[in-house]
Amino acid sequence: MIELDFAKLTSTPVATDPFPHVVVPGFVPPASLDAVLADLPPLGKRGSFPPDSVRLGPNAKALMEAMEGPLLRAAIERLFAIDLNDSPTMVTLRGWTSDRDGRIHCDSLAKRVTVLLYLNRETDAWNRQEGCLRLLRGPGDLEDFAVEVPPVNGTLLVFPNGPTTWHGHRQFVGQRYSVQLNYMTTDDKARSEMRRHRISAFVKRLTRAA
Repeated sequence: MIELDFAKLTSTPVATDPFPHVVVPGFVPPASLDAVLADLPPLGKRGSFPPDSVRLGPNAKALMEAMEGPLLRAAIERLFAIDLNDSPTMVTLRGWTSDRDGRIHCDSLAKRVTVLLYLNRETDAWNRQEGCLRLLRGPGDLEDFAVEVPPVNGTLLVFPNGPTTWHGHRQFVGQRYSVQLNYMTTDDKARSEMRRHRISAFVKRLTRAA
């Protein structure tokens, strides 16, 4: 039902500044992006939601399945020369960014690889560099960045995690859809992370119902 540009991904060279990564604009081509956006639920609160905790249309479900599928795993293994065969996956969906988001951080080392897919159309906010993810040279300065990734037009970002994979973004408050896929180090850690997200999603649903 949807198409993803795996050829573009596999032909993109790995950049090394400030740490190994690939950025693939248009990984979700325009027609598929339109179909996915029409199938996403409104998410008016911050937080990461497991796909099965929200109502997704068929095209959005197909995207989530493809993110955990063998084609993407194989492409990432080839690009970064790593073996992900025994790494369980965790996928979450975010739809809202608050003033608490974007602070400089490294992802948990329980996550071997982080994959971010941005599902937003271009707006003036992105042109003002608000909410655009920056890959940073260190933990102390959001302006000391090597790469800035606007969260638009089906752009894919992939990087193996490490103790110096610093990233963050300028403050943005509002709708900002992204899919995060992580290849985890162990099943126990993957289950623990996913359980935390499920509990959070459940609490948010109760809050909305009240």
